[in-house]
Amino acid sequence: MTSVVRAAGVTDAPLSVDRLLALVSGPEVGGIALFVGVVRRHDPVSEQPGDDVVSLDYTGHPTAAVVLRRCAEDVAARHEVLAVAVEHRVGHLEVGDLAVVVAAGAVHRGAALAACAELIETLKAEVPIWKEQAFLGGDTEWVGLGTAESTGTTEAHPGEPGS
Repeated sequence: MTSVVRAAGVTDAPLSVDRLLALVSGPEVGGIALFVGVVRRHDPVSEQPGDDVVSLDYTGHPTAAVVLRRCAEDVAARHEVLAVAVEHRVGHLEVGDLAVVVAAGAVHRGAALAACAELIETLKAEVPIWKEQAFLGGDTEWVGLGTAESTGTTEAHPGEPGS
């Protein structure tokens, strides 16, 4: 059986919504759902209230791409989708840059929307990618370090003691 996952990757190159849209398109596809995560200026859950975000630096564990593909395969298997594509950016990103793109194509919109929503939530919970937010005032803050448990490793991660 051929996988419906057309792309599942972690890259330091700028992301393309058009490329992922094309990967999930086809003559049988009647509905496509897209999620595009963009670096925003304000983080409402930050411990730096009132201080604008100026950039993010994403760091991925060496297993991030493998975990991302597994997540995409698992989500696709639970929904009646014809194609799924997902990419997450790592490296330095400025406000307005694309951080993640998720696309799902299906015969009907319901399956595409459900798969897209589940995949972004699963990615955020399980893929070992962390971000360091830089604030206008010069402070920085690490976010997402809790996903390290999904790697099964005990090594130190960026921003943790011992790293």
